[in-house]
Amino acid sequence: MTRLEQLAAHAERLGRPVRVALVGAGQMGRGLAAQIGRIDGMDLAAVVDRHPDRALTAMRAAGHASPVTDPDRAVDAVARDAGAALVDAAVLPELDVDVVVEATGVPEVGAQIGEACLAAGKHVIMLNVECDVTIGLALADIAHRNGVVYSVADGDEPVCAKELFDFATELSFEVVAAGKGKNNPFIPTATPESCAAEAASKRMNPKMLASFQDGSKTMIEMAALANATGLRIDVVGMHGVTASVDELRRTLIPVADGGVLSASGRVDYAYGPAPGVFVVVTSDDPTVVEELEYLKLGDGPYFVLYRPYHLASIEAPRTITTAVLYGTPALQASHWVAEVVATAKRDLVPGDVIDGIGGTHVRGVVHPVEEAGGLLLLGLAEGATVTRPVRAGEPLPADAVETVDSTIRRLRAVQDAR
Repeated sequence: MTRLEQLAAHAERLGRPVRVALVGAGQMGRGLAAQIGRIDGMDLAAVVDRHPDRALTAMRAAGHASPVTDPDRAVDAVARDAGAALVDAAVLPELDVDVVVEATGVPEVGAQIGEACLAAGKHVIMLNVECDVTIGLALADIAHRNGVVYSVADGDEPVCAKELFDFATELSFEVVAAGKGKNNPFIPTATPESCAAEAASKRMNPKMLASFQDGSKTMIEMAALANATGLRIDVVGMHGVTASVDELRRTLIPVADGGVLSASGRVDYAYGPAPGVFVVVTSDDPTVVEELEYLKLGDGPYFVLYRPYHLASIEAPRTITTAVLYGTPALQASHWVAEVVATAKRDLVPGDVIDGIGGTHVRGVVHPVEEAGGLLLLGLAEGATVTRPVRAGEPLPADAVETVDSTIRRLRAVQDAR
């Protein structure tokens, strides 16, 4: 029986489809909404977005022509499978939904939604990897206590690369490196203003595009992969080699064998293999090496396993199905080996209020966890006020800002205490 057949059978036993609520109806949310509308046994029961027209558009893409917009009627509308398009997430824990997908990309919003909905006994699927790399262990703990699933979503590079990692380790290969291809130019000073025209042409939030161009998104995604697998970050910011898929087996390998890595078992990224994901593997068995060479994976002892695509939110329904049917996550932090640190895009002066990921003040740079002590985490930076000068290109010391009270700071303190 296929997974879709299992999902349909599960819905038949429930007497209704698996109900999904979506928070954030931007580019990623729209794609997910349209895809859910095509899946038998799954229904997009509610969408929350601060822009009411975006919530309505997403609901209609999922097949709800006239969703309820009154929050006081939302609980009843969801129970009747009529659907709701809302601007306030406060009612979410009360809705009779099975899964909540968080797709805002704002760490604080992800923390609020994640904590409230996991505590209410709902599975939470994160398209908001920015939140996960800040408090992923804390959210996983809340999920475990409440008997539900917390997971990063399929389709993002961390999950796609984790699938290759799992495949390789199940075959007893040594994973030398795992990562993604970067498919945006690296412009460390990118701002919403500098990429506004391109963002408009792609129907993207300009802050989101800026976070791609300034490197923050790559750093965030690879930190999530590291924290899920235990593979380490080799150097601050990673190496970011330029290499074709085939050349990865000669570059993302240990220095002793002609590569750039200090040791095996690292996470990194490369210019060239975009938009795919990869693992570089080896084996200490001569027969296995000979067989891989026969199968045309190149000359050993290092080989590349490569997936040439990732489908972003279009794949995310797979995570919903996995959570509902099997009670397992697609990707969840089980280690904590990497941190994403706020780094100044320009000279910062006292009084600057940091405008968050993809903004004008800071970008994210991944650090090995042991080298991130005393530094401001990117996921905690938004809204913080700079209290002493920080030069462009420097990581922000945590004591160089005055932060605001927030859910994500509280949950990070809980995570640190554990």
